[in-house]
Amino acid sequence: MFDFVRKHTRLLQFLLLIVILPSFVLVGVEGYSRFMDGSNSAVASVGDRKITQTEWDAAVRDQQERMRQQAPNADPKLFDTPEMRRQVLDTLVRDRVVATAVEKEHRSLSDQQLVSLIRTDPQLSFLYDESGKLRKEMLSAMGLTADGLLARVRQGALSNQVLGPIAESALPTQSSANLAFDALLQQREVQFQRFDVREFAATLTPTDADLETFYKDPKVSAKFVQPETADIEYVVLDQAALSSNVTINPADVEGFYKQNEKNFKAPEERRASHILVKTTPDMSAADKAKAKAKAESLLAEAKKNPDGFAELAKKNSDDPGSAARGGDLDFFGEGAMVKPFQDAAFSMKEGEISNLVESDFGYHIIKLTGIRGGKLRPLEEVRPEIEAALRKELAQKRYTEMADDFGNLVYEQSDSLKPAADKFKLTVQKATVQRKPAANATGVLASSKLLDAVFANDTLNNKRNTAAVETGSSQLVSARVVAYHPSRTPALADVKAAVAAAWVQQHAKEAATKAGQARLAELQKGGDAKGLSEATVVSRAKPSGLQGKALEQVLRADTSKLPAFVGVDAGDGQYLVVRINKVLPRDPSLIDPKRASDQYAQTWAAAELMSFYNAMKTQYKAAIKPAVQKSLAASEAASSPAP
Repeated sequence: MFDFVRKHTRLLQFLLLIVILPSFVLVGVEGYSRFMDGSNSAVASVGDRKITQTEWDAAVRDQQERMRQQAPNADPKLFDTPEMRRQVLDTLVRDRVVATAVEKEHRSLSDQQLVSLIRTDPQLSFLYDESGKLRKEMLSAMGLTADGLLARVRQGALSNQVLGPIAESALPTQSSANLAFDALLQQREVQFQRFDVREFAATLTPTDADLETFYKDPKVSAKFVQPETADIEYVVLDQAALSSNVTINPADVEGFYKQNEKNFKAPEERRASHILVKTTPDMSAADKAKAKAKAESLLAEAKKNPDGFAELAKKNSDDPGSAARGGDLDFFGEGAMVKPFQDAAFSMKEGEISNLVESDFGYHIIKLTGIRGGKLRPLEEVRPEIEAALRKELAQKRYTEMADDFGNLVYEQSDSLKPAADKFKLTVQKATVQRKPAANATGVLASSKLLDAVFANDTLNNKRNTAAVETGSSQLVSARVVAYHPSRTPALADVKAAVAAAWVQQHAKEAATKAGQARLAELQKGGDAKGLSEATVVSRAKPSGLQGKALEQVLRADTSKLPAFVGVDAGDGQYLVVRINKVLPRDPSLIDPKRASDQYAQTWAAAELMSFYNAMKTQYKAAIKPAVQKSLAASEAASSPAP
């Protein structure tokens, strides 16, 4: 047991998250807000109780930390997205709604009921040993006390009292599940004929008169309107840039190294083997004395024959996990073992055998078999790290000192950026920008805040410097407009090639559709099947060449009379004429009836639960503040990739 806990501390903590927490994830923040500053702004509310910005931020940090622990090598940016922040806020609201329902409905559970629940739940019963007592070492590894466990399980159980009956009440029948999956996975035998826009385009050549008439259409010319742009100059005051100009004094590096030596030591780890003679808190004094006597006898034997320690552990240790390996516990750092064991192991010399060490597990005989880490890394090895840290610190200090002066100077001498560039040794850069960041924009030119300032009336009309705009962490930018170009529709001559391509595309599509519709009418009147493909079976699971919109239209077509015919705009430059010969049941190999029924029941239950939750939100007046909703929507739109 001792070895299991030591080896699986992280596993046990993870089990706590995936086993216990999900059962009451709808409740967890109720008590927290009571300790918050009442003046903290509310981002959402349930009745007269608010969810504050501070609570939201804390929940986001907790979620990010959990995600980092599960994927330590992932890009941290993936853990900080508008979508993730919205999900966290939605969860906080949901928690509060269910907690309110628990309170309003006066739900409660006694300690005896909770203990019975834990001991009979297969997901939680591992917390009790064979004698029916809580495994305190496991709770300790999870960072819980017995009272803390009861409190958390109580919250989860009460939450399940509110929502569980709704989920369990969804009882769709096997026949309804079959109908749903038959409709979704139905197969149809089809033949089709393609009318490709490219084939018609090859036959079309517009005249100048055609293009002129085409371009005069407002719907066409609107596609060629050139957006407004501004030619700007800008300067960037950036801590990162300042750091490259910072000179580090070697004496400062040496001083930093001496003051922070502990940070340049690799954590010391020890490797040990042990023999455990197990004791339990409920042992009688006589039994405990026997255990100690046995341990003392084994200690004497181990010290008499140190080389035989492994064999002695295999035969006599009560720790089954390590006994099979001759008592070996592998390397461990500080904090991994119970304190008496750790104190002993970290005070021993390699090869030494300890006296008896008593812990909550029993009596240990420890043999220290290895030591690694704990050595101070030499100055020359860590010099680059220290220089980088000092450079960053000095650059931050310099940036802080310069930031206010930079903002004042670009404002006070607003007709030019040169004074600021000269004083702070900055480069005046040039660019042409639009109101919204370009798809390929990088750096400060991708900042919506800067572009909003550039296109402000005072900046455009009076050619004044913008205020200092914060475009990133420790980064300020000021820009001024050199020339403004309003949006305009270019002359036909300037975009003639593009207009000609658009004319050909539109007329080729019209020709393909016209030819396809004529062929469809011919088939509907009993025309021959010449030109149709070989028969093939299609379904959503096996589209067989039909994709997206085309597949959906074919599967939705009326088949009350067969053969059925349908014309389909495939949306990819093709018009399809499709003959539907047969309607076939779903492929039984795709999903078996039992699985279909289970999935349908789960989906049905989820829908019922969501409907009930939405009703609860209305009943308890749950809402996210409009300003927060608007801000989240704007952030999500800005973070979405351009189409």
